[in-house]
Amino acid sequence: MALGQRLELKQGQGLVITPQLQQAIKLLQLSNLELEAVIETELERNPLLQRDEADPVGEANESSDSDGPAIEAGDSRELELGDRDAMAANSEMDASTSDVYGDDAPVVRERDSVVSDSNEGPMVDWSKAGKGGGFDGDEDMERALTREKTLTEHLTDQALIAHFSAPEMAIAQVLIDGVDEAGYMRVPLAEIADRLGCELELVEKVLTACQGFEPTGIMAQSVPECLKLQLVERNRFDPAMQALIDNLELLARRDLSALRKVCGVDEEDLSEMITELKSLNPRPGSAYGAEPSQTVVPDVFVRPDANGGWRIDLNSDTLPRVLVDQKYHAKVATSARSDSEKSYLNECLSQANWLIKSLDQRARTILKVSAEIVRQQDAFFVYGVEYLRPLNLKTVADAVGMHESTISRVTSNKYVATPRGVFELKFFFTSSIASNDGTSAHSAEAVRYKIKTLIDGEKTSGEILSDDRIVEILKEAGVDIARRTVAKYREALRIPSSVERKRQIR
Repeated sequence: MALGQRLELKQGQGLVITPQLQQAIKLLQLSNLELEAVIETELERNPLLQRDEADPVGEANESSDSDGPAIEAGDSRELELGDRDAMAANSEMDASTSDVYGDDAPVVRERDSVVSDSNEGPMVDWSKAGKGGGFDGDEDMERALTREKTLTEHLTDQALIAHFSAPEMAIAQVLIDGVDEAGYMRVPLAEIADRLGCELELVEKVLTACQGFEPTGIMAQSVPECLKLQLVERNRFDPAMQALIDNLELLARRDLSALRKVCGVDEEDLSEMITELKSLNPRPGSAYGAEPSQTVVPDVFVRPDANGGWRIDLNSDTLPRVLVDQKYHAKVATSARSDSEKSYLNECLSQANWLIKSLDQRARTILKVSAEIVRQQDAFFVYGVEYLRPLNLKTVADAVGMHESTISRVTSNKYVATPRGVFELKFFFTSSIASNDGTSAHSAEAVRYKIKTLIDGEKTSGEILSDDRIVEILKEAGVDIARRTVAKYREALRIPSSVERKRQIR
């Protein structure tokens, strides 16, 4: 078989996306700290950019009206963002993931540039600006794949498969955020219950479930509780061992005679108990990586207004203030002689203009999406975590007229300060089960409760309900649910199958 070269024509279709749009989208998903780092880099490399010192950041919080752009939740007039540049936030920054990260995108054509400067040069690559910027190199991908998983990520992964209801999942997220590097729960449960507006018993229930996560002993509130959880898992927590754990101060003082008396064991048994106690891990969280501790700075403030609604303000402290130095540009432009100098100057000008436009679009988009989330979850702010509505990215995307991937980028690494505390925007997205009449959805917790109620009623009715029969009953009640979902919820409630329940009755 002979090898040779040949020319071949191939016709295909593909979306063309400009480098400017890629960078604008990546700016959208950066956190405020990552964005500040990008701005500092641009200020250093672009001589036409300068900070706006006319309105110092320190004066921004003197009044509630100086926190930056603000809108009222539900105010359709202001949500329209009427000017032409503001409306560009819907279209120019709205692209799917495949548009931005596709490997086979065709070469960008000069006429497709959204900046109207004909002498525009290539833009600066911000793809590696922080963890929100994506992975454009093998080195970044390798580092991401080999990075040690943090304790928070490890616990969150387990919470996602723990069959929590929407309120319970929200509580679990707050509990996980309160775990220190050693794996201990340091935030008082009463404080969490008060902040989320729920009963203390519900928080304690969720914490008990989380304490069953790996590693054993995690999320304990004290060292004795941590050791107890590990002994219970080994089936070695008896009254004598409990007495030993309750009197660790005697062990610290090496008062073995007092320990033998308290535990009611002889010297040999006490020695074995101490040996087993030493085999336990008093710092279960230390086996996992830890991210550097950083103060969370909210991007958005949510405050009650005088009309009973909610006012949404951007945090001016997180909004970079940069300007194009037009005077300096005019001065330098007159002295530019060679084509390379003129090309460089035009490139800096177009990049500076695009950066300022992208920052404005980013702020307006965050504000618009945040306002919709607040509108959807207004009951949470009034009544507490148990009133979180089922919400997903598509619902918000349809409401604001954007793509789901854009909503995902907006809500990543963005935090909102509310009367109930500071939350990541993704906190407000909860699962739901659709109704078969196309009206409102049902929360997963409500459906689980209905399944449990139906099965509990078998004792009085005498009829054992199969999973298929439960599906029929729920569909008659307006809940569109699959049989496998009923089986999953039943198993999560630790309820045996209909066959096993019939055997128990016999």
